[in-house]
Amino acid sequence: MKVVFDRDTCIGMYQCVEEWNRFEENMDDGKADLVGGDAVADDDERAGEMGAAQEAIESGEVLEVTVPEGEEFDAEMSARVCPVDAIAVYDDDGERIV
Repeated sequence: MKVVFDRDTCIGMYQCVEEWNRFEENMDDGKADLVGGDAVADDDERAGEMGAAQEAIESGEVLEVTVPEGEEFDAEMSARVCPVDAIAVYDDDGERIV
């Protein structure tokens, strides 16, 4: 399972922080940070599927992380509570589940 986070879309409500400890508040930027997240490649279809702007992808504002075993529920909840859908969750087959 992977989480893809479009930081450019994030508006800093920090609801994801309450749900999953991989998200942290970044008060300086007014956005959440995805701890351990890697920049998504420019040609990654998932970022486009979730509506991420090409500029955000190119600037490294779209990040992904593999969800550790036992944290799946928390990862899914972090995506469900995001008011602007800046977080997407994909299963191991690459299908978007949240």
